[in-house]
Amino acid sequence: ITAIIRCGWLLLAVCGRRFLGNRIVGGNDVREGAWPWQVDIQMGSRGHVCGGSLIAKDWVLSAAHCFPKLADISSYRLYVGRHQLSGVNHHEVSSRVRRVVVPAGYTNPQDGQDVALVQLATPVQWSNWIQPVCLPSDDAVFPSGMQCYVTGWGHIREGVSLPGVGTLQEVQVRIIRQMSCQKMYQVLAFTSDQVDILPDMICAGFPEGGRDSCQGDSGGPLVCPMVNGTWVQAGVVSFGQGCAQPNRPGIYAKVSTFASFIRSTVPEIQLHSAAFRAWTWASALLVLAAAVLSWLG
Repeated sequence: ITAIIRCGWLLLAVCGRRFLGNRIVGGNDVREGAWPWQVDIQMGSRGHVCGGSLIAKDWVLSAAHCFPKLADISSYRLYVGRHQLSGVNHHEVSSRVRRVVVPAGYTNPQDGQDVALVQLATPVQWSNWIQPVCLPSDDAVFPSGMQCYVTGWGHIREGVSLPGVGTLQEVQVRIIRQMSCQKMYQVLAFTSDQVDILPDMICAGFPEGGRDSCQGDSGGPLVCPMVNGTWVQAGVVSFGQGCAQPNRPGIYAKVSTFASFIRSTVPEIQLHSAAFRAWTWASALLVLAAAVLSWLG
């Protein structure tokens, strides 16, 4: 935790905290400042191309496939504290990119390692609208069925862009265990469409579809709530087949598997595991309490 005193105000940078909170497919508009780590990645005349998450004052976590030409990053600009793509954003700041670091050997999302660490040329200042997300350590586990959220400015349906001023969207999805996700992708799959869910991937969505990330959400965060109110990033939007299709949940880069990569690039980052143990024990205690009450009743 870092604290900065300025003019009598205490400005805290506590990761994973939403001080102001409460189209992704099946999603909803969010309140300004609801997800203060959300980053809009724009590239030249193309405008919005990807999302990202703020993890430190000068570092953003995104997807490697959002930066296909690492030798030429001059056209990228990142916006933090942004709420609408084309509306008025009173609390946003922007920065050029100093450098982008991806895991050695990355080739494409389907082969894994689809994460990127993006260093901002201009560090941000913390505020209610700009805060870092918490990142998991390598021993963190997100159990199947856990309710999490994915956020972004991507398409609301396949081929349909976010309308109007482009307000940031959120949608609730469930973590799906790796084996179940693999079986879903084998349903009605042609040989050319086969997908392998690798150990550095995590799936989230619903078997029936209807809610999912989509084009333009790439690089954005999949975050999960802990019992203490902290939000920890479980995944980075990577790829899928279509958007919100049955038996085709979203596939995300599993952040916990990149703990060493993240720490080696951003040494000051703090990775979290205690919150997950707290979630597990709290859940067990709640189940036990319910059983006892039922027995007594």
